[in-house]
Amino acid sequence: MLKMTHLSKVYRTEVVETYALRDFSIDVKEGEFVAVTGPSGSGKTTFLTIAGLLETFTGGEYLLDGADVSGLNDNARSKIRNEKIGFIFQAFNLIPDLNVFDNVEVPLRYRGMKSAERKRRIMDALERVGLASRIKHYPAELSGGQQQRVAIARALAGSPRLLLADEPTGNLDTQMARGVLELLEDIHREGATIVMVTHDPELAARAQRNVHIIDGQEVDIAEEPRFHADHATGSHA
Repeated sequence: MLKMTHLSKVYRTEVVETYALRDFSIDVKEGEFVAVTGPSGSGKTTFLTIAGLLETFTGGEYLLDGADVSGLNDNARSKIRNEKIGFIFQAFNLIPDLNVFDNVEVPLRYRGMKSAERKRRIMDALERVGLASRIKHYPAELSGGQQQRVAIARALAGSPRLLLADEPTGNLDTQMARGVLELLEDIHREGATIVMVTHDPELAARAQRNVHIIDGQEVDIAEEPRFHADHATGSHA
């Protein structure tokens, strides 16, 4: 499903070269639920943005569904994102001037999907997250947990095969976080592949597998880090 081999991401200026990912390898199989953990600045979010084709990489290989994505232009990357990948962000990333229905509809419009099909998908997704009765509400009228559920519905409406979640419970209280995680577990049981970045060890423990990143490299969760986190100066989260 998602395979990165010896991947690197380097940010360069005239005077400094910073590795956000260095010789990074990971293999996520179809249907897995993988948690990605590590300290701030370790490269977790860089990995996720590259996995979601939001950012390019400097070296190595990235295969998505067995296809090398390194040579794709912006239009091809956008097409794959829209058709195969769903995103859930810590900050929800809802459009404040659009109601719940319209927020979920946005990515479907980019596909050129017919109105009846869009409406069916939107209502199905909102039913799944328990918000079918809130379709006319605006983000400011919803709790944090409800906003995150809208964001999940927006991802689900596109029927993604790969769901990427960046700290999906980071802005939620314990009860709301538990509800969101249970929803993700339900989605996983239905066949979705999920990769979730989290700082929360309790959430990570609920995933099938835990990938730990230190200084832009994957380390076995049982291993001692190869580099002390204090050496991560200049790394990207």
